Amino acid sequence: MNKRKKFGQHFLKSKTIAKSIVSNAKITRNDVVLEVGTGHGILIPYMCKNAKKVYSIESDRRLHISAKSNFDYSNLVLEHGDGFNSRHDFSIFISNLPYSKSRFAIEWLLQKKFSRAVIMVQAEFAEKLISKEEHKAISVLANHGFRIKFLMNVKKSNFIPMPKVDSMIILLEKKKIVPKQLISTVNKIFSYRRKTLQNILKQFNLSITSKKRLDELSGDEIIKIAQKITRS
Repeated sequence: MNKRKKFGQHFLKSKTIAKSIVSNAKITRNDVVLEVGTGHGILIPYMCKNAKKVYSIESDRRLHISAKSNFDYSNLVLEHGDGFNSRHDFSIFISNLPYSKSRFAIEWLLQKKFSRAVIMVQAEFAEKLISKEEHKAISVLANHGFRIKFLMNVKKSNFIPMPKVDSMIILLEKKKIVPKQLISTVNKIFSYRRKTLQNILKQFNLSITSKKRLDELSGDEIIKIAQKITRS
């Protein structure tokens, strides 16, 4: 199986959409941009136009080498490796995320200090983040750490190879850094989502008399419970 297809990576071919992604990032001369997944470099010219510095990291060596030969901007640093292992400080994050990395990327971003991120993800995943009707651990965490704004739908025909589903571009504006322990605790709470709140808290050696279930609580209430658990 093609490595890129295996990990759910599809390359954007529309320059109009590429321009829109970068435009919504509102990059200024004071911004350092981190892009995870250089791909064919469709975003690079637009990111480099206004940024103080752009770090673009690609895990596929052939794509990295190709980008090195095709792009030469004084404010561009191209690196080969896993972008989520990067130690670069950045104010703007931009990525056409592989579908298989979307959740991991959100949890990684929650722990980082930055201003905003413009990311393209599978439409179904974006809807989970934005939805107020059905709680998921990742949506509770994301809405705790970010202000989330829908930007645009992207049809599958805009990618090579063409995926089976459409994508969505969303803006994440940072509200607060979310500690790794809190992320882990919220995920653990949701592993017991069929239990009552009383029985969930028992798993953490805490006592409460509430018979409510997670679906009856707001995201903020779930976060407060998780914070109580982390302090215990």
